[in-house]
Amino acid sequence: MINKHATIMIAALMSGMISLSASSQSRNVGLPDGGGKQLVEDVCTACHRTNMITRSSGYTHEDWVELTGTMIDFGDDKETLGEITAYLAKHFPPNNKRLSKLVPGDVKLSFKEWQVPTLGQRSRDPVEAADGSIWWAGQSGNLIGRINPATGEMTEYPLPASAMPHSVTVGPDGDVWYTGNKNGTMGRLNPATGQIKVYPMPDPAARDPHTAVFDRQGILWFTLQQSNMVGRVDPASGDIKLVTMKTPRSRPYGIKVDADGALWVACNGSNCLVKVDPATMELTEVKLPIPATTVRRLDIDGDGIIWYVNSSQGRLGRYNPANGDIKEWPSPSGPKSHPYALVVVDGIVWYNESGKRPDALVRFDPKTETFQSWAVPSGDIYAGIIRHMRPTKEGNLLIHQTSTNKIMLVTPKDEGAR
Repeated sequence: MINKHATIMIAALMSGMISLSASSQSRNVGLPDGGGKQLVEDVCTACHRTNMITRSSGYTHEDWVELTGTMIDFGDDKETLGEITAYLAKHFPPNNKRLSKLVPGDVKLSFKEWQVPTLGQRSRDPVEAADGSIWWAGQSGNLIGRINPATGEMTEYPLPASAMPHSVTVGPDGDVWYTGNKNGTMGRLNPATGQIKVYPMPDPAARDPHTAVFDRQGILWFTLQQSNMVGRVDPASGDIKLVTMKTPRSRPYGIKVDADGALWVACNGSNCLVKVDPATMELTEVKLPIPATTVRRLDIDGDGIIWYVNSSQGRLGRYNPANGDIKEWPSPSGPKSHPYALVVVDGIVWYNESGKRPDALVRFDPKTETFQSWAVPSGDIYAGIIRHMRPTKEGNLLIHQTSTNKIMLVTPKDEGAR
């Protein structure tokens, strides 16, 4: 006879939430003894590492119930839910160990949230299409999804086995591309037909397409973090070309296009930004001044200035390609704030502090060199990490919270935020 705990695990496996290759023993180190511990090890850490619990800001019992409800559907099994949340509330109550430093200011924001249908998918990287729809990648759920913001209707599209998309990007023709981070592919979905075309990497060493962006000629460029490569795919021919980064283990991550058509890449494993010639794929490294620097993401403002997050040092950086000038500012929450996602909208720099709890959304005004920040909500709690953010046509922000499987639209309430 299968008990109710096993039923939950089977349901999670069938929904794609749990990787059979994951070793629960290696993920469950550090939980304190007590009633409910085994359930937490069986159910919770089957989907994420133990440190997602131990390094959290902690919650009341009521908030643990809400948080777990965004991750897995317990149905009518209130007993299991009760055991798990009682254990978590007892051993991980609210704490200030990683408290973010929120900076007050005059700008007001509103947050609109969508809870995606499939729980446990780690939804991420929302992007707006030309028709106003919002697409996202459900990495652990092996799917991509679409939101109609006017109605709230959501549609999910299952992907070929083991694609595990890291990001999603909308092409000039309206087709939706995803990076097959686990199976070494790029994928293209036709929203009208639901058909998917897969483009395998031509080199077996190119294992993990990561983040992608279209240039002005309609060529799709992408990074491969662990493979230490940058690639491009021509949608017309399907031809893929790859180039290896100059610095070993530089781990290319974020990628953007400047006004002249050149690509700029963030190095998550080295203190560099890299410029890619779109015609020759020649790479030019820009070394950043602090050797221990690593950069998750970058963006380019209307004047061609490169803005980047110095993730390892807890700083916001600016590089001027015209004269080589580099300047950095300490992030409000300090050297361990780990800035992550970043976007520039109408001259204002937005990024988040992923190393603190709650995850803070930070606004930086380059004209005044001043910061303002907000705790990012997930329903009535604060949990999760923004890993990518992009603007809408109206100049608002699309963000997400992977831990709680929410997609969000952030709207400034006055023109001072633009």
